[in-house]
Amino acid sequence: MDKAILVAVNDQNLNLSEEIEELKSLCYACGIEIIDEVIQNLDRPNPTTYVGKGKLEEVKIALNSHEVTLVITNDELSPAQISTLEKQLDCDVFDRTFIILEIFRRRAQTKEALLQVELAIHKYQLPRLVGSRKGLSRQRGTGGGFARGRGAGEMKLELERREIYDRMAFIKRELANLTKLRKQQRVKRKKNEMKTVALVGYTNSGKSSTLNGLLKYSILPKKEVFEKDMLFATLETATRAIKTKNNLNFLLTDTVGFVNKLPHQLIEAFKSTLEEIKEAHLIVHVVDAANPKFEEQVKTTNQVLKEIGIKDIPMIYAFNKIDLVNGSFYIPPEYSNAITISATNDINLDKLLDFIEENLFKSYYEVEIKLPYEKSNLINTIRENAIIINYEETPECYLIKAKLPDYLFEQLKDYIEL
Repeated sequence: MDKAILVAVNDQNLNLSEEIEELKSLCYACGIEIIDEVIQNLDRPNPTTYVGKGKLEEVKIALNSHEVTLVITNDELSPAQISTLEKQLDCDVFDRTFIILEIFRRRAQTKEALLQVELAIHKYQLPRLVGSRKGLSRQRGTGGGFARGRGAGEMKLELERREIYDRMAFIKRELANLTKLRKQQRVKRKKNEMKTVALVGYTNSGKSSTLNGLLKYSILPKKEVFEKDMLFATLETATRAIKTKNNLNFLLTDTVGFVNKLPHQLIEAFKSTLEEIKEAHLIVHVVDAANPKFEEQVKTTNQVLKEIGIKDIPMIYAFNKIDLVNGSFYIPPEYSNAITISATNDINLDKLLDFIEENLFKSYYEVEIKLPYEKSNLINTIRENAIIINYEETPECYLIKAKLPDYLFEQLKDYIEL
């Protein structure tokens, strides 16, 4: 495992200690061990060297003392800052954004995730090419004209930049095709009147575990998603069909987790995936109840949701890992629409399913239906798409008390007792 010195600027950030601990976990996920920290109190990071001259000397001493050649900063650095720091410290310098991108690169599995991560990495690298290719000689022209990639006097740096632009254009086309396919799938779901629920939350809050725990109510054969106690264990969007106790079906989607200072390149690259959240009828915000700073994680997640345009979608909170909480856990009053669960130990998952049903289908109309026996072909439609409260077969007709969605209400309005 590589070793590194962590450098951070405390600009009156009340969450700095949490950010540092999180960055250590991110580094560990990249195979990097933080063995020392250098923190400076500044109103804002130094635009040239991130920290001041005095702290820079302190970093040099720490590097020599521990015999390491790697520095990790808590904030994203500009290309100029990275170049200056590497020259003055004579070592590699990675920022927080680089570490997160590297984790995403290692964890991506599907074609879409691989393309999204690659696009984010190219966006991050592009401005940092300047100054990163020392001593590159100019190429001589090879003849008349300005053939692609062979302009007279063009630098290798410009060639590499052009290659990245070309690759980014290709990736965007591929992602556009995948986005089009995803939209077609969503249109099909809407035609089938299928309700959708999106699981969101801070990374490692237990979204994938929650989805896996609810798979015992799956319509199709159980197909679990990957889960592990680590940051960004999975980057793939997984969707499963779930059936409630009242035989109502909905689609449950697990989405990528969020984190403090999530790089804007990733938010932009994963927008097509995150569109799944925007199309949801209900959001289940999974919270790590065992984390003492869970309220900050909730704020971070809600801020990212706001950045990607999520609004006016009902949200419920599932406080997960309740089995790991010491003593009693009281849900703060501001989270009125909430429930406590343990996804791994199957605590209250049945109640979570009821809670989802209650919120997802609460706009249904409660009605009494007198359905003639010659319309018995509609019975299965009612059973599959309505919440049946009471069912009787009288000498004259079917007598059904049920909650109906809008489209079914319209379909059965001639048989509804008003």
